[in-house]
Amino acid sequence: MIKGFTRFLQSPGERIKSLFGPQDAPAGSTGPRIIPRQEHPVSRQHFSDAALKVLYRLHNAGFQAFLVGGCIRDALLGHMPKDFDVATDATPEQVKDLFRNSRIIGRRFRIVHVRFGREVIEVTTFRGKPNDDHADHISQQSDDGLLLRDNVWGNIEEDALRRDFTVNALYYNIADFSIHDFADGVHDIEARTLRLIGDPATRYREDPVRMLRAVRFAAKLDFHLDPATEAPIHDAAPLLLQIPPARLFDEVLKLFMAGQGVATFHLLRDYGLFAMLFPEADEAMEELPWAERLVELALESTDRRIAEDRPVTPAFLFAALLWAPVQQRQALHEADGMPPIPALQAASQQVVSRQLQHISIPKRFSLPMRDIWDLQQRLPLRRGKRVFQTREHPRFRAAYDFLLLREGAGEITPGLGDWWTAFQQADEHEQRRLLGKVGADPAGSGQPRKRRRRRRKPRGPASDT
Repeated sequence: MIKGFTRFLQSPGERIKSLFGPQDAPAGSTGPRIIPRQEHPVSRQHFSDAALKVLYRLHNAGFQAFLVGGCIRDALLGHMPKDFDVATDATPEQVKDLFRNSRIIGRRFRIVHVRFGREVIEVTTFRGKPNDDHADHISQQSDDGLLLRDNVWGNIEEDALRRDFTVNALYYNIADFSIHDFADGVHDIEARTLRLIGDPATRYREDPVRMLRAVRFAAKLDFHLDPATEAPIHDAAPLLLQIPPARLFDEVLKLFMAGQGVATFHLLRDYGLFAMLFPEADEAMEELPWAERLVELALESTDRRIAEDRPVTPAFLFAALLWAPVQQRQALHEADGMPPIPALQAASQQVVSRQLQHISIPKRFSLPMRDIWDLQQRLPLRRGKRVFQTREHPRFRAAYDFLLLREGAGEITPGLGDWWTAFQQADEHEQRRLLGKVGADPAGSGQPRKRRRRRRKPRGPASDT
């Protein structure tokens, strides 16, 4: 078993082709293609203990229980799955009765979260096709076709064809360890093709976030989009403006903090989706030659840290994404006579306020983001105690890294970053020497303070005595 799986990892595409044969079943055909355990490489060893507990408890209670979606797709590609979704014919209330460590969430899509420590297993009931007999609290669509609620229960066949992509309509049956392929997903995996189930334009209207998922999976899996799946995206991109900002915040984290941020960013720009998420940043990239490169460098850094299993924060990424429009607005304020620091603060407030109309940014990220921006004004000021106060600021390290990105993108002339690099590594004697050199570098020391002229007190009337 282990040797066979090792060979599969070395060439998953060829192994899938040899295991399942060349025949093609039409996408959306009735009845699944059932692949028995001995003919596929997916093993229970790939699944977490928590996922197996959920599957077996549902199965032993008389319900159908399947692992579905990305975990099966990733296992077939030779990757170790991280997230596990379970599909069942049990209703949310029945699932909750089986698991004391669970809760029902959502109104638009009612699902159950079963928690095992820090791991959460998502359990969904098979969904069916809505019709006119269903009340609005069960199934509801807007006039534009957007799904507002989708809680019609059905069978596994109906559930499979309501999923988004063929490669996600794969079900692993805990009863006999077989894989049920309802939409030719196995062959699309072998062809490295991402294909929507159903009419793409209709599916995008039902849920515009599917366009973001298409881009994310294409970047993550290194798949190409099927031409029919790709064709409507440019025209459908404005549909994203219907999506609540809070939901789009979660989607942006998935897009940019999964380790393929640079590739994802380029796809978003190519398909016109980035402008729907960050409209002012997109406009700034057309005018400022360094703006796009700054975002690329920030995403390269994020991807590298994720690959090295180091921590990342959305605050730094949002600081890079929104910095160019902040600089544009600050320049306008300074041209109107506003001093630099108030101009930056006013520009920051305006940019954030506009961005919140598209993507909500929680204060736990927006406040550190603004600290990073504010420190860009303080880093050039390197005289006396000020430099040590800046060095001790809790956001100094992030602001310093951000300064290096600005230099690397060509926004500002290199040099200040090297000075701060040397200052952090220096002993006390070397730090004094570096501070002494600042006086000979007026371009990098900030604007000198203007001395205020002391007003003379008016003389009193001359005494007659």
